[in-house]
Amino acid sequence: MDRKIKIVADSNVPFLKGVFEPYADVTYLDGMSIGPEDVRDADALIIRTRTRCDEALLGGSRISMIATATIGTDHIDAAYCNSRGIEVHNSQGCNAGGVMQYVFSALYGTASRKSIRLEHPVMGIVGVGNVGRKVEHMARYLGFEVLRCDPPRAEKEGPEGFCSLEYLLSRSNIVTLHTPLDETTRNMADADFFGLMRPGSFFINAARGEVVDEAALMEAMPKLGPVIIDTWNHEPDINLELMDMVDIATPHIAGYSYQGKLNGTASAVQAVARHFGIAGLYDFYPEYDEREHAPVHLDLKGKNQGEITSVFQYNYPIFTDDFMFRMAPENFEKMRSGYKYRREIYVD
Repeated sequence: MDRKIKIVADSNVPFLKGVFEPYADVTYLDGMSIGPEDVRDADALIIRTRTRCDEALLGGSRISMIATATIGTDHIDAAYCNSRGIEVHNSQGCNAGGVMQYVFSALYGTASRKSIRLEHPVMGIVGVGNVGRKVEHMARYLGFEVLRCDPPRAEKEGPEGFCSLEYLLSRSNIVTLHTPLDETTRNMADADFFGLMRPGSFFINAARGEVVDEAALMEAMPKLGPVIIDTWNHEPDINLELMDMVDIATPHIAGYSYQGKLNGTASAVQAVARHFGIAGLYDFYPEYDEREHAPVHLDLKGKNQGEITSVFQYNYPIFTDDFMFRMAPENFEKMRSGYKYRREIYVD
């Protein structure tokens, strides 16, 4: 390409400013405000989940590359992009460790608050991709029995090690969702879903809001145990009645770890660089202070439930996020864009 390429980027993608400037003209805009006129003469978009990429945005533009610094792609019209020859890249697995940390901090935290003994826990993981695998690893490390439901993986790899959704719901006392949002998962957690769950079971959604029928969830809550919600229908205009009912409510920040953000931006930058042949950024990774931000290794073997809870809360005091969100849910997007990223944890 003889001319300098033009990139439009979400101003809330971290660690990005200054990276492409030696090679491209870059315009930074709030992701929710990016419109057709902004992308008309642009070659690439670097976004998060708040920019809806479809014909309404992209029609008549010369965009040839969209990189989202997120795992999810439900904000991108894949069929339209494919018909226009637009390459789409998502940052697979970038925040898996952060979501895993969220799940276990929330699980042990709510169990402690409600005096629930996690004895012989059976965790049902619905969706066992990059995030689900991390959750599974921690659960098995802690001695949980794990049930896995992932029809696409079962079809590809064979049924061994997987179970039906009905079996998982009827046997688990902790159900956690980690599916993408598509037409097979939209409103998957409906009245029938909750009807199959065991009384008193934990329910965790840190996947996508629209995977859950929120009216059905509210109807089922007298039967359920602790309910933990990070992702909501109609974000940022969420169901405040549901927020008041759940045990932990957070503004879609489960994956907001320092490593997750580093990984997401690195993946997006590398994809754009390779699309346009910017060799100097093929192996880009943001600089960071390992002493301050490197993942924390945990040794939880032999510790009791109270000790494990303390370790998880020390590394991620999740109730602070819950409290701040409840005090000002109208600041949903502001909380996300100004979030102080946490260090991830890991175990052997």
